[in-house]
Amino acid sequence: MSFPKYPQYKDSGVEWLGSLPSGWRIAPIKAVASCNDEVLPESTDGDTLIEYVEISGVEEGRGITQTETMTFHAAPSRARRVVRHGDVLISTVRTYLRAIATVSHPPENLVASTGFAGIRPRDVHPGFLGYLLHCEYLMSEVIARSVGISYPAINASELMRLKGPIPSLQEQRSIADFLDRETAKIDALVEEQKRLIELLKEKRQAVISQAVTKGLDPNVPMKDSGVEWLGEVPAHWGVRKLKQVCSTTSGSTPNTAMQETYYTDETGTPWVRTMDLGNDVLHSVEVHITEQALNDTACKVLPVGTVMVAMYGGDGTVGKNGLLGIPAAINQAVCGLLPSDVLVPEYLFRYMQFYRPYWMIGAESSRKDPNISQERVRDAVVPLPPKAEQHTIAGFVGNTCVNLDRLCSEAERAVELLLERRAALISAAVTGKIDVRGLAPRPEAAAA
Repeated sequence: MSFPKYPQYKDSGVEWLGSLPSGWRIAPIKAVASCNDEVLPESTDGDTLIEYVEISGVEEGRGITQTETMTFHAAPSRARRVVRHGDVLISTVRTYLRAIATVSHPPENLVASTGFAGIRPRDVHPGFLGYLLHCEYLMSEVIARSVGISYPAINASELMRLKGPIPSLQEQRSIADFLDRETAKIDALVEEQKRLIELLKEKRQAVISQAVTKGLDPNVPMKDSGVEWLGEVPAHWGVRKLKQVCSTTSGSTPNTAMQETYYTDETGTPWVRTMDLGNDVLHSVEVHITEQALNDTACKVLPVGTVMVAMYGGDGTVGKNGLLGIPAAINQAVCGLLPSDVLVPEYLFRYMQFYRPYWMIGAESSRKDPNISQERVRDAVVPLPPKAEQHTIAGFVGNTCVNLDRLCSEAERAVELLLERRAALISAAVTGKIDVRGLAPRPEAAAA
């Protein structure tokens, strides 16, 4: 859909903005809004309940996605920024995250981290201010003016000095209403695509689970596996522990003082870490290790076809897996299941994807996060079809996953395009590149 433009434009005098409608003005944010107006005093009763929003609880394009209820006494010292309806929260630290949210009808006790600048509309329509501050041009300025490497930050006063276009109040309202309608439509489409992605992922997991535990023939006779959570398996299948059908190994890591010498980005043996495991076939890694380091750690290079499982890192990492498509070494947090005469690597790899939720059953650990040991991996139960059937299952699952992954990628790309469209529409409207004043909703749509 194409949109009309304003009849006349003028040079804004602001490099990133270019031209703007002739009736608009340029002003710093501080001319139309205030910043950090309210903070919770230190004298606040310690038992006072607050709804706290941290920077990690705000996402670009989605606003506030997560809050935590706590007492003032238990809250971190940065939980001090009082938030009101119409305020815009912009993270002033790690600005590259683009953590920005327009606050609408918050609970009375909503409190944000002091890592946010709380910008309150004064002589500007709240909706327009929110969209203006979401504008890509302005966010790029915020990021460009941030200082620091690990945690780039911008001072709130520097943020408030940034200039933006200010139309008449009536135009501000028209722009805000237009963007409310159009972004709502886009957001609904985004949610549809995200739901499709979830359904495709669920379908993928269901295909894997069915194939590696029940086979591909729905009419085959079944028997009790003897394992409660596994249920019945085809009658001609065996059920074994991994240690009965394949060997396992774990890696090691050179001491910290020697890593700079031992690790290289361009030469040496590929070195697999838990972060490299993405539940797929691994053909490349970012880090390599020298031959000297391999000798010093007595770590072996594992062959193609080795199935890898993450043992450490808590619930978010434990059980992540991969299949080696290249010879590689592994670090101490990864367990390698070596190729054997009775297990087809691709079948075992798919079974590990089914088994991941079960690793923590009965697991014990003295670590802060629950983890599994190599022995626990070795004790895992695996159904054992004949090798020919393993090949068939692996081929079927592989082909199905390729198709489902393709559909998932297409849906993810659709989300990206929709979000790009959303950002472009906001930027075009709040900078006057399009004229939306006459684009009121149709009467039937308004009535609905």
